[in-house]
Amino acid sequence: MKRTALAIRHLAFEDLGILAPLLNERGYTVRYLEAGVDAIDSAAVTTADLSVVLGGPIGVYDTDRYPFLTQEKAAIGARLRQNKPTLGICLGAQLMAEALGATVAATGKVEIGYGELTLTEQGRASALRHIGAIPVLHWHGDQFAIPEGASRLAQTQGFPNQAFSLGPCILGLQFHLEADHRQIERWLIGHAHELASHQLDIPAIRADAARHGAMLELAARAVIGEWLDQLPFG
Repeated sequence: MKRTALAIRHLAFEDLGILAPLLNERGYTVRYLEAGVDAIDSAAVTTADLSVVLGGPIGVYDTDRYPFLTQEKAAIGARLRQNKPTLGICLGAQLMAEALGATVAATGKVEIGYGELTLTEQGRASALRHIGAIPVLHWHGDQFAIPEGASRLAQTQGFPNQAFSLGPCILGLQFHLEADHRQIERWLIGHAHELASHQLDIPAIRADAARHGAMLELAARAVIGEWLDQLPFG
């Protein structure tokens, strides 16, 4: 059965990555809405079978500088109120958390590069268990609180809230399971200023992508595949 997947993209190279072929394999027709370019229409967002809200280098609180966020937040909120399958990644998860009533704020620090997660008890019982000790790609400085009623699934030493789920349909990830390690150079170029300003080790990120990318891709497919397979479409 053909289903529709709508991805909201904030930055050209932060796309669905390895999730695009996975969605195609499971019979989804994928289309993008380009934030800041396309109108993010609540009707379109709520009628898709699946919505994926992708990452970006702005904050949920930046509505004065980026007015399109107001419309985007309204559309995401409308979808979540209908409890429709929604996956948020990084900024996407932060937008979802805020729409669910949780606080999102800058931390004054960044977590960028590959690093392991520590799964909570609920995380170990979730699809995230497929990650195990494989380092995932982090690229964030803001932090969401866990929405009321949601399960906290993962943490790192510097960022205690790395993932949440609310029932079977809503999953928010602070980290980037979708990123294609074969395309890491696009990230290193696109975020050059941020990397330089924080004096981060670009060759180390590049090397970690090569070292961990293939294993992470298999684990990410298992995580998202299991999540997709248990969605209650009716």
